[in-house]
Amino acid sequence: MAQLPNCPECNSSYTYEDGHFYVCPECAHEWSDIPAEEESRSITRDAHGTELNDGDNVTVIKDLKVKGSSIVVKQGTNIKDIKIIEGDHDIDCKVPGHGSMQLKSEFLKKI
Repeated sequence: MAQLPNCPECNSSYTYEDGHFYVCPECAHEWSDIPAEEESRSITRDAHGTELNDGDNVTVIKDLKVKGSSIVVKQGTNIKDIKIIEGDHDIDCKVPGHGSMQLKSEFLKKI
């Protein structure tokens, strides 16, 4: 039988596992053994479901109109060295001929 950790709140040794969490029956404290940075990290995927990471190279899969201007990022444009960010537009990059932009990963394909 695996040794379970004591409760970090009250130091009780009567903890038990409930799915991915540990629970203390004495003080009702629940905690996870997964580090907070791994728990909050979301995976960014391209249009085909491939995981994207910082520094990857991608291709635009459809023409993208840039809001507020007449600029269009053409299908097939190769973008190098992307950066994953939080938010709706989850890719920060420099588009050749257009400069720095934020794009949605759903319109990109990993090269």
